[in-house]
Amino acid sequence: MTSLDEYLAHKREAILARRAGFQSGDAAAVALKASASAEGRSGVRRIKIREFQVISDSPSDFAGYDLGPSSPELLLGALSSCLTHTFLIHAADQGVSLGDVKAEVTAQIDPRGGTKGNESIPVYPYAINYKVDLLSSATSEEIARVKAAVETFCPILNLLKRGNEVTGSVTHSQPGGEGAEFP
Repeated sequence: MTSLDEYLAHKREAILARRAGFQSGDAAAVALKASASAEGRSGVRRIKIREFQVISDSPSDFAGYDLGPSSPELLLGALSSCLTHTFLIHAADQGVSLGDVKAEVTAQIDPRGGTKGNESIPVYPYAINYKVDLLSSATSEEIARVKAAVETFCPILNLLKRGNEVTGSVTHSQPGGEGAEFP
């Protein structure tokens, strides 16, 4: 048994406990929240999620100091983390042994996107591709079942594949107290 298999046994217990909570009606949607602010003269963004902080910055060719990943890179990191975790969840749920799980996500982003004469180039990461490497004594059929479950239930993968409505507003304040909200 590998150390990851020990973790998968622990994960399976958590899955079963959660499932029991679902069946008893104790589960509900969870509100997620993140915030970011730009810092002083550097423009570095400090992202706050629960009690955690992550620094996001731009590369030096975009007036950054390269102190952290850019927002598009964080998106790819979130997808790679979510894929890895969802493989762990469904391997544990299905009793599939895993010795190692690694996910790599790649994409393209073109700084010309949306600019005059380049309106057809996306302003967002595109050609997103993931590759997951598994070390496992499981059969090909077992891995195929886990992969199918991951592609059905991975939240970030499904958000990117299917899209989602995003709403927002901007509040503008001026020194001295005047301001306006733009829905």
